[in-house]
Amino acid sequence: MPSSSYKCLLFAGALLLSGCAESSPEIRTLEVKASAYNSVPEQTIGDPSLAAWGDTLEPGMKAIAVSRDLLDEGLDYNMQVQIEGLPGTYRVLDKMHSRWERKIDIYMGEDVESALDWGVREVRIHWQPRPEEG
Repeated sequence: MPSSSYKCLLFAGALLLSGCAESSPEIRTLEVKASAYNSVPEQTIGDPSLAAWGDTLEPGMKAIAVSRDLLDEGLDYNMQVQIEGLPGTYRVLDKMHSRWERKIDIYMGEDVESALDWGVREVRIHWQPRPEEG
């Protein structure tokens, strides 16, 4: 199984190859706290599958919610994020209450037991910010 560092290099290479390397911003890396959440009525007000930007969350999706301070760091709606230690790429589809800082919430469908097993951990995330509009 490839190491986390190797996966990060593959992710970074794929992002660079997906666009013009000269105009693409560098890959950002940040250590954050990561919890997990589910689309169940007990964890939300209103429709448990409706995310903050209006997306419908469905079990099996690789999605995260981000604390609002991370939006200022360039981690915005629909951006792709790699979470070290987890396979695949996650999309930012939800945002958290303003009381949270430097935190992500990993969507785990309706599997409450897996979310509880995850708990809260420190993780390193990687993403490529969008080029600034000029």
